[in-house]
Amino acid sequence: MCLFAIGDLHLHFQSELKAPGQLYDPVWKDHEIKFRENCLRMIGTDDTLVLVGDHSWGKNLSQCEEDFRYIAGLPGRKILTRGNHDMFWEAKKTAALNRRFQPELAFLQDGYEVYRDYALIATKGHTFEGPFYLNRGRQIIGWDETAEEHSKKLVARELVRLRSSFESAKQAGFRKFILFLHYPPTNILEKCSGFTDIAEEYGAEQVVYAHCHGEDRFHDSIEGMFRGRCYRLVSGDYLRWAPLKILD
Repeated sequence: MCLFAIGDLHLHFQSELKAPGQLYDPVWKDHEIKFRENCLRMIGTDDTLVLVGDHSWGKNLSQCEEDFRYIAGLPGRKILTRGNHDMFWEAKKTAALNRRFQPELAFLQDGYEVYRDYALIATKGHTFEGPFYLNRGRQIIGWDETAEEHSKKLVARELVRLRSSFESAKQAGFRKFILFLHYPPTNILEKCSGFTDIAEEYGAEQVVYAHCHGEDRFHDSIEGMFRGRCYRLVSGDYLRWAPLKILD
């Protein structure tokens, strides 16, 4: 019984693909075939796979049916968390998604899922990604302050959701936590954030995130041990479509 994670599948069986990197980067060629083969090889029926956001390019549920059918056909228990491109998923409609797709798929938002004696906590998260202004040496010399203020509001909203989920799990008696974010916990300007602070406050053993894909983005945030937590990037192209084992 093991716990695995991966993010950014960006499936598009029924929707139009417009992302340049996914259209032209060789790592994305037949990625859904590679990923399924790796899952069949690595994941057993008693294992759990957490899919850390950006599941589908579909703009609504009708454009995601084949994508969900593909995910449901993967081995093990499947838990999905929200990503910034998951247009089909409004946070307030999470219960409706679960009524429609459980037991094949579980959609995790504003609460927790149980894995052995761990509470799995998840929210989309957010971080300021610019635009940044660079000099000729590609050093950051400024950024869009209006965009930064908007990002701060989104971060504040996500931190409220995150704390509420931790509190629910804590009140239920859980003392061991793993935190899943879609966005990285920090941006390229930060060494820590509200997300790292909450992870430390509640004692999350690991912080697992995605969103950073493409070679130039893989190292935008924290990796490895930092202030007692293990930070792990699980973007699909970073992992070459082999889900990462989070817990044995």
